[in-house]
Amino acid sequence: MAAAGALTMEHDVVNPERGTPAQTIRLVVSDIDGTLVTRDKQLTEAALKAARDLRAAGIALCLVSSRAPRGMEMFLAPLEIDTPRAGLNGGLITSPDGTILSRLSLEPQAVAAALDMLDVHGVDAWLFRGHDWLVRNAGGAYVGKEEAVVQTRPTIVRSFDDYHAEVGKIMGSSTDYPLLERMEIEIGAMLEGQASVHRSSDYYLDITHPDANKGYAACALAARLGLDISEVACIGDMSNDIPMLKVAGLAIAMGNAPETVKSHAHFVTASNEHNGWARAMEQIVLPRAPRA
Repeated sequence: MAAAGALTMEHDVVNPERGTPAQTIRLVVSDIDGTLVTRDKQLTEAALKAARDLRAAGIALCLVSSRAPRGMEMFLAPLEIDTPRAGLNGGLITSPDGTILSRLSLEPQAVAAALDMLDVHGVDAWLFRGHDWLVRNAGGAYVGKEEAVVQTRPTIVRSFDDYHAEVGKIMGSSTDYPLLERMEIEIGAMLEGQASVHRSSDYYLDITHPDANKGYAACALAARLGLDISEVACIGDMSNDIPMLKVAGLAIAMGNAPETVKSHAHFVTASNEHNGWARAMEQIVLPRAPRA
């Protein structure tokens, strides 16, 4: 575990135009990579303590990620999470034991069009169908990295031609970050109304069902717990987190987030390398715990 730091950061509302933040919070919906964990994918002692404090205060914690649900399992026990989680940016919601509760899939023609665009520009594409992760190139630049991070091995296929149905997410990966930034715009425009297109990191581009975004996920998770989104705090760091920051009663951006993400938040905390998640929980969320 990474060492915990002193949680001494002050937080003021940094975006008054975002509206008044909620005064009562009953649920936190949190992104994982770049938010909850450090750069080397570790939970800090401060984060673990903050999660325990949330639980003691009666505030539930749900995880939402561009990862498939299986790639989130290693965090459930340390965080003592017994709530549903949303993978594939909300396209696949599962119970703690992995049972699929709901799923949203791209239309096959949207899958074909997106794959064509990624192939033309030399972007390595992966498919996620239910709990399956399919790749064509086992030697792709980020395949090994992803295996290590999510602790899951992909299924290698020669072609995606037979797998256009029931796709929850297409992920494009590339070492050319500006290219992926352009692809986010171009594929988003090409598939407007057919897909949600957002980068989950500088090197990953997520293409999901148009309703499969983290805003949908936050609302769906809240509904499953019998809560209104107005009493939900959402925290994230990338453009794919913007939809949930927009709908949250309390929106928090990480200090390592781009300015475009921060502009949708009520508060900005420290970076994920400086216990920003724990600081946000202790200093922004817990003071808003429901009173007896």
